[in-house]
Amino acid sequence: MGMGAGLLMTGGTAEAAAATRRVFFGAYTTWSGGAKGIGIGTYDSVTGQLKSTGVISGVVNPSFVIESRDGRFLYAVNENTQGEVTAINAATLKVINKQATGGADPCHLTLDPSGKHLITADYSSGSLSVFPVNADGSLGARTQKVQHKGSGPNKERQEGPHAHHIVFDTAGRYAAAVDLGADSVFVYSFTGGKLTQVSQAKVKPGAGPRHIAFHPDGKTAYVANELDSTIVTCAYANGTLTPGQVLKTVPSGGPTNYPAEVLVSADGRYVYLSNRGHDSIALFAVTGTGLTMAGTTAVGGKYPRHITFDPTGSLLFAANQNSNNVTSFAVDKATGRLTPSGTPLQTAIPVCVLPTRLG
Repeated sequence: MGMGAGLLMTGGTAEAAAATRRVFFGAYTTWSGGAKGIGIGTYDSVTGQLKSTGVISGVVNPSFVIESRDGRFLYAVNENTQGEVTAINAATLKVINKQATGGADPCHLTLDPSGKHLITADYSSGSLSVFPVNADGSLGARTQKVQHKGSGPNKERQEGPHAHHIVFDTAGRYAAAVDLGADSVFVYSFTGGKLTQVSQAKVKPGAGPRHIAFHPDGKTAYVANELDSTIVTCAYANGTLTPGQVLKTVPSGGPTNYPAEVLVSADGRYVYLSNRGHDSIALFAVTGTGLTMAGTTAVGGKYPRHITFDPTGSLLFAANQNSNNVTSFAVDKATGRLTPSGTPLQTAIPVCVLPTRLG
């Protein structure tokens, strides 16, 4: 049942129905005070006000959740030592099946452009795992595992490879896998359901790259470095990243800080980054081939792990892991500025927000 129909049946108006959309929350379930599964909620598409409406139980440590391109299915990593990935029917909210990743602590996942394959980034093992996606949304058994190699100078965090993020470029030709432990972004072609490495871009030793976002023009990408609190602008062409400008993500003199998510506005004019420690969202203006820091906005919580836009780009949501809340912001598309909107939603250990594309 669509959200609009649900509101109409409970006495809401057509206008209210049109303004209410569905959202899901990734979280940790095995931590003290953890969630019961994937959170279910709604948000007002005008004000950004979030509301919790339930939970998809039986999904362990769903720390990142994505949806299929037609909105019929959800996919979540299960961030455990014996890593798994879970497929869910988005209409019935029932688990379809699970598959083992063969790697430890998967923390991110993506679908290939065809939607017929899913790839996970397994953090602790520093590996990538590929799965076929069946017509009914279920996942087939793993068909490929790619093992990263490398380490960095931070002995506590970079003793070996740690695959943290995988995403396809804007053309859908290549997949970029960010590895915090190896101080590298590995780029792969993906044909016939198989990853083949085509390049490796190295950042400053000890930087600890975590996430990457591509500019809409397909010629630039931005890498968030977790361990040295920087963002790197990279030139990009034909599967090759060339790191360039490096900027700090917070003003000098602040607390120890660990960047997490990086986003680019749909028009390519602004870049946003979540700062854990400084507890802010940094705003950068795209200026030619580089970035200019335009300020930071207090996130309204602690340790903002994941930030994302709603489908219109008019709202931004932040999952604040250590304050157990999700905050909403109105986005001024002309200036890029963020303004808090709505009352923060209290929910257990939120680390991912998924506003659905189709309501």
